[in-house]
Amino acid sequence: MEIKIAKESYNPLLKRKELSFSVKHPSAETPPRFELRQELATKLKSTLDQTFVIKLKTKTGTKEAVGEAQVYDSVERAKSIVPAHIVVRNLPPEERKKITEAKAAKVEKKPREKKTEEKKPEPAKPAGETK
Repeated sequence: MEIKIAKESYNPLLKRKELSFSVKHPSAETPPRFELRQELATKLKSTLDQTFVIKLKTKTGTKEAVGEAQVYDSVERAKSIVPAHIVVRNLPPEERKKITEAKAAKVEKKPREKKTEEKKPEPAKPAGETK
């Protein structure tokens, strides 16, 4: 797996590096986000808790994927800004599976209640009236 950083910029307001990268993967499948996250963290000399792969897409018919990543200055800053679904996507497969199973079990336990609101019919307008 070969990662090439195409674009790198620093966002001082959010205190993070924003990266665009491409990765060549000679294997048949797109590499998992967690592996890319580890590779980017070592390449950029940051910790795993500060590095997040935001977007990843394989180019059709090739063995190359393009993506976006963010590297925060501190772990606290990352925790306050990165959305929960992105954090879950960047977890190792075992941890992500536990979280998704826990969410599925929580949804199964709680049956949905149907909201039945009675709609009142609108009063009929006289034939000659227009707006």
